[in-house]
Amino acid sequence: MADRLIAALGGYGEVGATAVRRLAEHGYTRIRAGGRNPIRGRTLFGEIPNLEVSYVDIDDPGSLAEFCSDAELVLNCAGPSYRILDTVARAAAAAGAHYVDVAGDVPARRALGTTTFTDRAAVFSAGLMPGLTGLLPRLVATAGDRVEIHVGGAVRMTPASAADILLANGPDFGESLAAWRSGTVTSRALTPLRRVELPEFPEPVDAMPFLPTESTRMAADLGLAELRFYTAYVSEAIPSALVMAWADDPEFRGGYIETLTRAAMSDLRGRDPYYVLSARVLADSGKSSSVALHAADPYQLSGAVAALAAVAVLREKVRPGVHFADEVLDPRSTADALRHDPLVQSLTIQAATSSSADHVAHRETDNGSRWGQP
Repeated sequence: MADRLIAALGGYGEVGATAVRRLAEHGYTRIRAGGRNPIRGRTLFGEIPNLEVSYVDIDDPGSLAEFCSDAELVLNCAGPSYRILDTVARAAAAAGAHYVDVAGDVPARRALGTTTFTDRAAVFSAGLMPGLTGLLPRLVATAGDRVEIHVGGAVRMTPASAADILLANGPDFGESLAAWRSGTVTSRALTPLRRVELPEFPEPVDAMPFLPTESTRMAADLGLAELRFYTAYVSEAIPSALVMAWADDPEFRGGYIETLTRAAMSDLRGRDPYYVLSARVLADSGKSSSVALHAADPYQLSGAVAALAAVAVLREKVRPGVHFADEVLDPRSTADALRHDPLVQSLTIQAATSSSADHVAHRETDNGSRWGQP
């Protein structure tokens, strides 16, 4: 029922504010938004009736337990996720609540284990990346396909996101230069592509191959013959900053957060922000299936995805247990919901057997441009 309490940690941050707004739009009337600075949540008061804004410190077990109390679902939009790990999930379980995490990957799920949630659902990686990057390709890819994914663009970077990127280095998160081929991860299979023109991107980009663990799971689940995953950058600013950070002593990586955020800002000079997620099934006939999503703000879009995951859990569309979002959310209904979201500039799905798009949703950008359509 819509009057069940949802406790949104980080509910007035970059991601959480969007998630809270979308939950209210879905008709949920009891939302508790929490964080360390409740004053920031006051901007939501005028938008969302009956919103409860509270202080919570995730490093204080008592404070976190109080925040989760009486909740039907706890939604975690706080970060950096690789320091939070399973802390909030365990507090949600202790309160008898469902749990949705906009981030959280293999380390968080491993730390939580599989026995904590038995009659409730816990869903990790319910954002854009990871999340949509493992979900939307399932709309067009099937067993035996060769798939290529491109994700990236020119967008701002929050300090929490920069911290997550710096900490997400190692086999738990993926492998640079690797590809999925014939049922296994093949190391050093790919090389960076410099100033390449990609169909869904408005300008040439550098495409850096990195195979995320989410994509490996998806490839194995679908039985793909090959999967290549590239992160697209408009300049060398962010890759260069990451190379310096990962070459340094891990103890000092936190010092590179500002370096990364500045690099992202430099990419935005002279550009309108844009973010692209595209997946294409490669076919020898030249008629390939594809899905492409365009947006201006990946953080807000992650909040919208997290809200959809929370709604799916509350409507009992997700079975009890611990899951990744791309494994349990329905790709088609998620895409249908996103095509109506004003944060999505365009969402196209092209079927190889059709001369026109199987499903196309498009909105004009501010300058009236129409990049991203087939």
